[in-house]
Amino acid sequence: MHWIVPIGVVVVLPVMVVWLVCRALTNRDNKKTQIVIKAIESNSPIDVYKLAEALSNKEKSAEQVLHLWLLRGCTFTFVGVALAIFALVMALRMYDTDVELFFLFLSVISFAIGLAYLVVYFVTRKSINKNS
Repeated sequence: MHWIVPIGVVVVLPVMVVWLVCRALTNRDNKKTQIVIKAIESNSPIDVYKLAEALSNKEKSAEQVLHLWLLRGCTFTFVGVALAIFALVMALRMYDTDVELFFLFLSVISFAIGLAYLVVYFVTRKSINKNS
């Protein structure tokens, strides 16, 4: 019975997160579409093309993407360190070793993802500074 929580965290939680993100994006696009349709139907003097352009998804600048990578790198790295400390505390308290290993595994994965984002940030930052 002690394997239900890890399965829930590893399988159910990511599926729910992906479903919620996709649902939110779909709802956002549907609302934008409804706004443009209402503007067309009302025959108002609003320029529909400008309205559609204002509601469209704007691409992020290179600097914004760079800052997002830095934020994600720091976040994943700190979460990895926190999970490693939590696993260490659990090991010192003599809890179940399967749970300790699970948290240690999560900490290694999170830390590796964070380091990857930070490496991409620092390498890309140099190339963007040269191009600007």
